[in-house]
Amino acid sequence: MQQLPEKALGIKGWAAEDRPREKLLLKGKSSLSDAELIAILLGTGTAALSAVDLAKKLLQTTENNLDVLARLGVKDLTKIKGIGEAKAISIVAALELGRRRKDLMPNEKPKITSSQDAYEQVKGELMDLPHEEFWVILTNRANRIIKKQQVSIGGVAGTVADPKLIFKLAVEELASGLILCHNHPSGNVAASQADIILTNKLKEAGKLLEIQVLDHIIVAGKRYFSFADEGML
Repeated sequence: MQQLPEKALGIKGWAAEDRPREKLLLKGKSSLSDAELIAILLGTGTAALSAVDLAKKLLQTTENNLDVLARLGVKDLTKIKGIGEAKAISIVAALELGRRRKDLMPNEKPKITSSQDAYEQVKGELMDLPHEEFWVILTNRANRIIKKQQVSIGGVAGTVADPKLIFKLAVEELASGLILCHNHPSGNVAASQADIILTNKLKEAGKLLEIQVLDHIIVAGKRYFSFADEGML
């Protein structure tokens, strides 16, 4: 009697740490192979192939070249047995997002080399406001901007910046440095005593986390005050 082929073991039957989704959660996205990442997009395999095996089959048709895969359309992908229109659309959409991100990469993020550079980055957000706002610019080791973000909104007389929130954001973004920024709607460009106390508090906290407070910029209309320029850091 002819033996029937053994049915492929589904992903659900694998050890938790070997399933693509669980592996991503446990070990991070960089631990996954191209096939495992594509398997997450596919969601399911076929009766004979797990999602990972189906992804491997797909990659084989492009000689494991993601650039070739990215040039395939929905009709091309659905020619592969086991990949229907929904799976093909998911793959095309994901690779298109990757292409768009790649298009942005040659344009390096701005580098902060002076207080003027920092001011230019936030003046559009702060110079004409009738109330105070507090922002941070997060930078990497090369002083290139990782992110700039508003951390609080206040009234005409002031705003409260929570050090815990600021450093939580910096740690999440793996920042090496940060620049504090807020505005004075009154047009008074001088730092207040409260500004000085907060800056010193954040500077000391940054030392413990090895995240350097590079400057504190106070925006007052078209003028600004820099703690770094004034030797106050």
